[in-house]
Order: sequence, then structure tokens, then C-alpha cells
Amino acid sequence: MTDARVRPRAGCCGRCDTCLVQLTVLIVDDHEGFRQMARALLEAEGIEVVGEAADGESAITEAERLRPQLVLLDVQLPDIDGFEVAARLGEASDPPAVVLTSSHAASSYRRRLAQSPARAFIPKGELSGEALAALLA
Repeated sequence: MTDARVRPRAGCCGRCDTCLVQLTVLIVDDHEGFRQMARALLEAEGIEVVGEAADGESAITEAERLRPQLVLLDVQLPDIDGFEVAARLGEASDPPAVVLTSSHAASSYRRRLAQSPARAFIPKGELSGEALAALLA
């Protein structure tokens, strides 16, 4: 990234008003179409998508390898669910922030969300780079 300032909060770490540190994200979802859409949306807002994973085991492997600041994690995955992935990621010495996402409303997962180490939940229809960056503030 060049020395140019980015819009406040958009695409950056969310910890300052004019930030030069780009937010890095790993997208985890079993639907390739959603991964493509999320990547395009986030990259258009200045966020660096460092990788993608289609299942829980791959998510854990890629998070360890890529060390993103944030993992955007689908709740429903084909092998282990997003809540279990979030718990495993939270065991790392320097865990990434985890934001769970689903096409279902947060109310569908209320009890599990309250017990999860995930930083937040965002419905897929409300995903934006600004929303993710604000969750890291």
C-alpha cells in the first residue's frame, strides 16, 4: 500500500481516524458465489482479502498460514460449523478477530452467539468493508 491515506475506517484497521494499515481478511464460506461477491465488495472498499476457504478445516489451516486480522466466517459449513471454527481459532496465541455471518438472522443463533468467542455477527445482506472495520475499532 502506498503512503496515501484511506477513507477513515474504510479498509483499514479501524483503530484510528486516518489509517495507513490495511485490514486483511480471510473469507470462509462454502458457496463460491458468496466468496466472490464478498471479495469484490471488500476489495472495492480498500480491504485486502488474503485468502478464501470453503470449509472449516481449510479455514483453520489458512488462518494459521495467512495470519489475517479478521476472519469472515460463515456459520453453516459442510464439515465443522462456524462456531467450532471460531472456538479453535480463538485458541491461537494471537488469534484473528472473527466475524460470523449467515443468510439467517442473528436471532436464529442467539444463544450460540452469546457463548462464542467471535467478535460479532453480521448478516450476509449487510456486509460492507466499513461494517467490518468498525467491528475492530
